[in-house]
Amino acid sequence: MQSSAIGLDGFDATSALHSNRVSDLSDVFCEPLAMTSAYTFASAQEAAERFSGQQQGNVYSRFTNPTVQAFEGRVAALEQAEDAVAFASGMGAFTALCHGFLQQGDNIVCSRDVFGTTASAFSVYMARFGIEARFVDLTDLGQWQQAIDDKTRLVVLESPSNPLLKIGDIRAISLLAHAKDALVVVDNTLLTPVLQRPHSLGADLVIHSAGKYMDGQGRALAGVVTGSKSLMQVLRGVLRTLGISCSPFNAWLLLKSLETLEIRMLRVQQGALELAQWLGEQPLVSAVHYTGLAQHPQHALACRQQDGHGGLLSFEIFGGQAAAWQWIDQLQCVARCTNIGDTRSMVTHPASTTHGRLDAQARRHAGISDGLIRLCVGLERVSDIKADLQQAFDAVAFQPAVQAASGRPRSVVANG
Repeated sequence: MQSSAIGLDGFDATSALHSNRVSDLSDVFCEPLAMTSAYTFASAQEAAERFSGQQQGNVYSRFTNPTVQAFEGRVAALEQAEDAVAFASGMGAFTALCHGFLQQGDNIVCSRDVFGTTASAFSVYMARFGIEARFVDLTDLGQWQQAIDDKTRLVVLESPSNPLLKIGDIRAISLLAHAKDALVVVDNTLLTPVLQRPHSLGADLVIHSAGKYMDGQGRALAGVVTGSKSLMQVLRGVLRTLGISCSPFNAWLLLKSLETLEIRMLRVQQGALELAQWLGEQPLVSAVHYTGLAQHPQHALACRQQDGHGGLLSFEIFGGQAAAWQWIDQLQCVARCTNIGDTRSMVTHPASTTHGRLDAQARRHAGISDGLIRLCVGLERVSDIKADLQQAFDAVAFQPAVQAASGRPRSVVANG
């Protein structure tokens, strides 16, 4: 067989590239996955009109992709918002918010209880651009009112907070922010739109780390923000320019996961409540944090603005970090993992992982004690989770330091 400098003479390279190309997938039952970086145009004029925005349509997958757009539209519908924009991760979404709505001289007022990386993004990296971050107690409306001023552009809160499950009064905080023309951003990752819809409470922007409960299986990274069309247009501009893009494959995974979101959230919530009640009875546990407990100091507020309490809880163990680490290391079924929202139950030690970049004083202000353990409840039988937790308690209970510490009075909840 003869060959040339560019290939074999008997192979039809042109057919390999152009024959039988499929373009019509309108009748497929499962949403198609548009794994493409670019798009073809009917004419040079159409290309120009798409790039200029005169004509609607796909331009480049950094900021227009059919699968990503399908995911965005579905999340917007669930959050009862006009529009949504997806990003590469939850932190990517926060980065886009900062670039889209802040400039030098502005300030962010943020609850002290937000995810540790979010706090670092505001206090360290945004500060380099002349943007001040002010942190307040999520539960103290007086602190919110005092901190929000005419230079405040974003008011940011996560409710319930991670990992202490504190509650912010979204409606009241929104009124304070809007009086100063600030935008309210609510991180709704822990509850998802199944159990809470912050737009109905006054939030302008709702953000999700979509790789958590939205995915539900720990497979994908993505972030998504919902809001009005005008606000989303600003974020699309940031996306087009800075390229914090959501992968089409991840968007496709998330689309399928959203179909089972409600049933998963209700299942893990049922297990979390049973485990929270059980943990409150354990002699080595000094406090349990879960909004579904009637003893939670903000239980009434949680019931007013939420339709449920979710699958995340935390508790504090006597003996500090040493006891917490030993207890975690004894687990056999529950995974040692820093993610949340998976099918499998997971624990982590926040002080040394998710909040490890905060100094000791900042952790104390945030209420992150050395004995705090976060438990994300999965889909296992609750009896099996209990059995695993119990054998870990049994192993730690024999330590003299833990025995001495556990003689102190216990409380069911410690936040508030």
